[in-house]
Amino acid sequence: MSRRHQIVMSDAEVADLLAASRTVTCATIGHSGRPHLMPLWYVVRDGELWAWTYAKSQKVRNLERDPRCTLQVETGAEYGELRGVMLACDAVIHRDLDAVAPLGAAIARRYGGGDLTPEAEAALRVQAAKRVGLQFVERRRASWDHRKLEGTY
Repeated sequence: MSRRHQIVMSDAEVADLLAASRTVTCATIGHSGRPHLMPLWYVVRDGELWAWTYAKSQKVRNLERDPRCTLQVETGAEYGELRGVMLACDAVIHRDLDAVAPLGAAIARRYGGGDLTPEAEAALRVQAAKRVGLQFVERRRASWDHRKLEGTY
């Protein structure tokens, strides 16, 4: 008998996990058809994950060819602590500097822990010229929280 329904996380639980986590693993489809997995830092905007990366990166080349990707955020060391979410998404690539630079600043604030100096903002804008923004549009979701099993497997 499947106990899958017992470990599904609510939307609020998923939002809390995404807010607390720092790295998402992004799987794209490589030119050979094999998965290509890479970690990304991200921000959540209106319930969607957004990241930035170098425009010439392999993941961007893969997404240009096929926008389908799968994201995973997970945590826990022991089986009874495991929780995570897998998001089947379509990626939208944003190239406009005026969209990419603020995204980079938002990521820097999230991971740097605060406000940015004008000099840091200017440096990020220079970096943004070489980068793209990735908007991940969720199509399907699977989540799990083994803590809900309360030690019974």
